[in-house]
Amino acid sequence: MMETKGTRLFTRDFTLVVIGQVISLFGNAILRFALPLYLLRQTGSAALLGAVGAAAFIPAVLCSPIGGVVADRVNKRDMMVALDFSTAGLILAFTLLLGQLPLVPLMIACLMLLYGIAGTYQPAVQASIPLLAGLDQLTRANAVINMVGTLSGLLGPVIGGVLFGAFGLRPILWVSIGCFFLSAVMELFLRIPHRPRPAEGGVLAVVERDLRESWRYVRWEKPVFLSVMLVLALFNLVLSAALVVGIPVAVVQVLGMSDRRLGLTQGAMGLGGLAGGLLTACMGERLRLRQGSWLLLAASLTAAWMGAALLPEVPLAAGYWTVTAMGFAVMILSTMLVVRLSAAVQGQTPPELLGKVMAFIMAVSNCASPLGQAVYGALFEGCPPWAVLLGAAGAAAAAAIYSRKVFRALS
Repeated sequence: MMETKGTRLFTRDFTLVVIGQVISLFGNAILRFALPLYLLRQTGSAALLGAVGAAAFIPAVLCSPIGGVVADRVNKRDMMVALDFSTAGLILAFTLLLGQLPLVPLMIACLMLLYGIAGTYQPAVQASIPLLAGLDQLTRANAVINMVGTLSGLLGPVIGGVLFGAFGLRPILWVSIGCFFLSAVMELFLRIPHRPRPAEGGVLAVVERDLRESWRYVRWEKPVFLSVMLVLALFNLVLSAALVVGIPVAVVQVLGMSDRRLGLTQGAMGLGGLAGGLLTACMGERLRLRQGSWLLLAASLTAAWMGAALLPEVPLAAGYWTVTAMGFAVMILSTMLVVRLSAAVQGQTPPELLGKVMAFIMAVSNCASPLGQAVYGALFEGCPPWAVLLGAAGAAAAAAIYSRKVFRALS
């Protein structure tokens, strides 16, 4: 287990990690906004855009467990530096090849590589947090990292939209290259504790053995982690996926609002994630694991309010502001839940297994989201949206009731 390092959170190295995350995640956010938009502008095909997005998601899931294995084997600083430099080089190659090769295969290859690198990179960050913050600051440290991601995801599309509208794609590519390069240079000065582990056999044998080791740990020593994965997967399947698909449908199609109003709602959700991270950081260990089921139950109630706001009897303006307010609230609640769960898993996992275990949990829980989005897409197409959201709220409430015993066992 990790040792407690004292009460100070923003040490030199943790601060460098946070600043590096701000820069690299911002570069990632403007890129993920601009590349799909450029593809849509050039081809005019929403179906192609969806297919490219689905293809790009696959490497992120597949590479996450591999990233966990690597993060537990090599120096995490070296891993983050190498991946940031690689991302800068990848975007540079894309920039030089843009207009020289067919757009669609070039875009698919670039996005798949970007998502794969991101899936490999995040386990290194997650495994570094306990080594830099210590047990007594895990919740606050995770909240800070979460807020950085939320803020970058909020500002990236806004700034990316301004740059794209004024100057096109290429300036965004150069800004993103600069972000990743600068982040890699900063990470060179990190000092993350590392205990080398001997590698016996080839690369594939090491990967297979390490994954088996992490699975045995989760299966036999920490079976409650399997229940944690199930709770997160259910959360993504029945609630997150419903909101990802349902909010644009509700705002644009049901309530007849403009794209600007949809942007305002999504911006409110981003602010909710930021507020949830800030609130969790302020509460620290006072946010008990046993309260997790109540957070999930409250999140299910927000979906119920959204469904009620879409009933035909509700005025359109009142429905819109209710959906927006509930989007803000659900992001506060979900962020608090995810941050507290991450801190609990990190605090109960040996350092040599932390990267693999965190990556395994993230990969399994994230797999449920695209499945849920596909299901809810069909449901919103054939059923009244208010009924779909009320059904999602009921399913989420059932998951919250199930999660009570999971949170008790984990705490």
